[in-house]
Amino acid sequence: MRGPLLIGVVIVMVLGLAVYLKLWTIDYQISSNEAELLRRQFDLANRDAMDESAEWRLRFDEAEERAIKCTNELKRVKESVGDKSGASMTKRLDMLQKENINLLERVETLKQELEAEKLKCTMQRV
Repeated sequence: MRGPLLIGVVIVMVLGLAVYLKLWTIDYQISSNEAELLRRQFDLANRDAMDESAEWRLRFDEAEERAIKCTNELKRVKESVGDKSGASMTKRLDMLQKENINLLERVETLKQELEAEKLKCTMQRV
């Protein structure tokens, strides 16, 4: 009487172990696939953020270069106005000063936008 009961318990335990191992294998495969998918999504987001950051940096550099050129031209005009006086030179000087102010404001705006994008990229990585 005890023999068949013991055999039945052993068979139930073996079947339980087989079901457990099958469930564990399925869960492991799902976890591995999710980790791979998350890694790919992170890589893609990181690549996009780097591209966008490079684009903003390029825009900032171009605006800064224009501002520097304008400042240098303004200095040359100021020097030549010191040598020659005339209404056209004064007018050009005023125009260049306004343009320089506008360009400096644009550079400042681009700096703020660049910092905002950097912060956004940092937040995406977290």
